[in-house]
Amino acid sequence: MGKFEKDAKELLEAIGGKENVAAVTHCATRMRFVLNDDDKADKDRIEKIPATKGMFTNAGQFQVIIGNDVPTFYNDFSAVSGIEGVSKEAVKSQAKSHQNPIQRLVGTLSEIFTPLLPAIIVGGLILGFRNILEGVQFGGSTIVENSQFWSGVNSFLWLPGEAIFQFLPVGIAWSVTRKMGTTQILGIVLGITLVSPQLLNAYAVNSTSAAEIAKNWTWDFGFFTMDKIGYQAQVIPAMAAGFLLAYLEKFFRKHIPEAVSMIFVPLFALLPTIVAAHAIIGPIGWKIGQGISFVVNTGLTSSLSWLFGGIFGILYAPLVITGLHHTTLAIDSQLIADFGSTNLWPLIDLSNIAQGASVLAIYFLHKKNEKEAEISVPSTISAWLGVTEPAMFGINLKYVYPFVAAMIGSGVAGMVSTIMGIRANSIGVGGLPGILAIRGTDMLKFTIPMLIAIVVPFILTMFFRQAGIFNKIDRVGSGVQDVFDTATLEGNEEIKKTTIAAGTQVAIASPLNGQVQPLSAAKDPVFGEGLMGQGVIIEPSDGTLVAPFDGVVSALFPTNHAIGLISDQGAEVLMHIGMDTVKLDGKGFTAHVKQGDTVKLGQKLIDFDIDFIKSQGLIVETPVILTNQDIYQPDTEGDIPRAVKAGDVVVTATKR
Repeated sequence: MGKFEKDAKELLEAIGGKENVAAVTHCATRMRFVLNDDDKADKDRIEKIPATKGMFTNAGQFQVIIGNDVPTFYNDFSAVSGIEGVSKEAVKSQAKSHQNPIQRLVGTLSEIFTPLLPAIIVGGLILGFRNILEGVQFGGSTIVENSQFWSGVNSFLWLPGEAIFQFLPVGIAWSVTRKMGTTQILGIVLGITLVSPQLLNAYAVNSTSAAEIAKNWTWDFGFFTMDKIGYQAQVIPAMAAGFLLAYLEKFFRKHIPEAVSMIFVPLFALLPTIVAAHAIIGPIGWKIGQGISFVVNTGLTSSLSWLFGGIFGILYAPLVITGLHHTTLAIDSQLIADFGSTNLWPLIDLSNIAQGASVLAIYFLHKKNEKEAEISVPSTISAWLGVTEPAMFGINLKYVYPFVAAMIGSGVAGMVSTIMGIRANSIGVGGLPGILAIRGTDMLKFTIPMLIAIVVPFILTMFFRQAGIFNKIDRVGSGVQDVFDTATLEGNEEIKKTTIAAGTQVAIASPLNGQVQPLSAAKDPVFGEGLMGQGVIIEPSDGTLVAPFDGVVSALFPTNHAIGLISDQGAEVLMHIGMDTVKLDGKGFTAHVKQGDTVKLGQKLIDFDIDFIKSQGLIVETPVILTNQDIYQPDTEGDIPRAVKAGDVVVTATKR
């Protein structure tokens, strides 16, 4: 009988049986299903299976979190179900066939804009700081007017701040070619041709007469002319041109002999795209973008703005769950390009704050539940810094009533924000620091809806729990349901037979050279919200992973991007190199050990190519987590964040 045979049978029945499974595979921590009918999956039953630690649906895949024993679980599942797994790419392809056109569009937008977020967020922070320098007054004059130093700083910060948004089409065109798997440097060149200094800057078009454009800003080809107009900060023209370039490149690669493809494919793909971008795509895309931003801006400035703001405030959190929230980034960018500011982004910021406030209320309601506090406290902090997935998936959606309370609080705050006419100069980091992106004249006013977004969800969460509204599993007097129960240690049998004294400590050393950060900062919510256990994440400075203690290799994923170890005292640790690196299918990873090997502290486990991983648009931050925290209590060591060397102790695990 397989180790997980009973649980695998239970899971098969809970997801609707063999006939409901269109495809299945697994990564380092999760079973990934494409189901014919997601509604047939009994989520309550799945949560009660001992081996499962949670579930969620993403990009058409129904994912069940197992942990670093997932390879064993997968084998047992295949045995009891008779279903053979397929490649991850096949599962992704099958998942897309289950998505409607809107879901596919949203997925595409997400893949285009996600790699650009770091630059956009940094640009928002910088512009927010410039808002303070230029907008906050002391004694009737601003900071830049009072200080030559801060005036110089403000002027210098234009370089990185405005440049990010001025040259946004370069990033968009690059990201499209990256997503389409075509030549990325051609995307960069295309983007540059949309924002070249030889063109009339998009920000100056409205103040330039048609006669002047016809005289000084046109290409004259004799029998026709084209306007020499740039597309700074324009989203739709850059995306449309990027897709045209990608499709032309793919077309010509199929029809041009390989011997001359390096010369003629780029030529025939790039030049027609540049012409089309300035003659057709750009002008049409600009009008479409202006139309969308006009509709949104009108809705948020009309006599019914309060209603528009309230509805959007309520619905934004559900949009995050579906992934549709990625569309708002393009709309915000277009609003800023057309009107110099956005009245939509403040509503998004308030939704982030509201989700964090509801989690904070849950913490106070359940403060005796120490295990849940390990999730709720970092989730609150994360939401108030602009990342709501840990709060929503880790706490609010599990109980439902705090999620509803946050939606209502966000709606009320959104109504107040729109009534007050609050706008943002840029897209910020979200959460409490989001005030830095607000117009200088609106910053003080924005504190009112921010306060509403904290107080209303907090009070409503308390009330809903007391009254039993939207609440089936957390009734007063019934005791808090522990939805974070995890499976017991499933590792080396000899270790399990050994009695370890309570209070025994295991020093978990850094397996990498680099920068250690709190686990809540992880980009993947499954790790960030602690569903797999507690620990830290490390941003590596080189590509060598070593053993964090003396122990045994309990699991080595076939693609070598993740490895589990059990210490001689029974502490179980999972190290997952990068996020979504499973899709590399082992490229860039070399393992120096195998499952079952005994290892010593500092022994080389895996080499990985950081540059290659990053070139594929993936991040290399590596979670180092204690997965059997029901047996060992993890505590971080030293100040975090900080630079560490392999061998420096980052976590101490104490036997309970």
